[in-house]
Amino acid sequence: MTTALSDYGWTEALQADFQPFATQGLIPGRIIVQQRGGYRLVTPGGEIDARASGALMKATAEDGRPTAGDWVAVEARPGETTALVHHILPRRTAFVRKASGPRGGAQAVATNVDVALLVASLNSDLNLRRLERYLATTYESGAEPVIVLTKADLTPDVAARVAEVEAIAFGAPVLAISSKTREGLDALATHLRPGRTAVLLGSSGAGKSTLLNALAGEEKMDTGEIREADERGRHTTTHRELVRLTSGALILDTPGMRELGLWEAEAGVAQTFADIEALAEECRFRDCGHGAEPGCAVRAAIEAGDLDPARLKSFEKLQAELAFERRKEDPRAAMENKKLWISRHKAGRARMKAKRGDDG
Repeated sequence: MTTALSDYGWTEALQADFQPFATQGLIPGRIIVQQRGGYRLVTPGGEIDARASGALMKATAEDGRPTAGDWVAVEARPGETTALVHHILPRRTAFVRKASGPRGGAQAVATNVDVALLVASLNSDLNLRRLERYLATTYESGAEPVIVLTKADLTPDVAARVAEVEAIAFGAPVLAISSKTREGLDALATHLRPGRTAVLLGSSGAGKSTLLNALAGEEKMDTGEIREADERGRHTTTHRELVRLTSGALILDTPGMRELGLWEAEAGVAQTFADIEALAEECRFRDCGHGAEPGCAVRAAIEAGDLDPARLKSFEKLQAELAFERRKEDPRAAMENKKLWISRHKAGRARMKAKRGDDG
């Protein structure tokens, strides 16, 4: 395959996945720009504009439609203004969130990424609970998370803020950087290797586009000012774009997300909160709700100062959010949830009755 595709991560495994489409006269490509009106692809013959075929759009849900980072099978259509994307090759990883708006459903934000750079600013908008959401979604996606704390040059006590984040990161690298002074960029570069794809994820104003420009050594993306009132940013990136650095590493920039709803991320939540999951295994009762139950290892850890109550609350909130979505999608899950709570109430009443008997 041509150097053009190899530069963007083409492998022998992808060649094998594409082979059935080659016999149909299609060519391979990777989506490097995603906009509302269509896509920009890199192909063996160079870059071309494309749109998804009607059949592909009708046959798939939103999270199964072409998105930035996808490898696709394309009908080149020489002489036409745009090529047609007919198929998406199997995705290695997919960062999926609950789509915003009343319709809901799943939305793929980025695909086929190796590293998720979770970008947060070291200003008053730094939010540990938001980072836990990003970690859970990243673990669920199959990518490796790296937490990147920007604007270190504007923060008086960087070490203390980094320690706060490390307390909820549990092994995920936490890097404090400054795009202005270039502090920490060398450490970040160790996670960006030729042929590997990283994605920049975070809220508006976190410094994603500024960071990409610093890594690229030129103005690849527009950047915006921060509102003084709440130190939050305005959207400057309005599309998704995969940029190849001079080092050969690939970085996908995405618009800032105002909200990140979880979607089928049970395993990701469990991995993000592995400390609480381990404590729950030590509780006396398997159905412990970590409230007033006797023998609760989770409550004991909170009382001993080993577990932040806010972290437990965040864990329970994310679990409840996932359960709610599961019940919406599957009526049987709603019935099972009702049975679970009935059994818990019965078990709780039985324990209280036994306790009153012991006291008597």
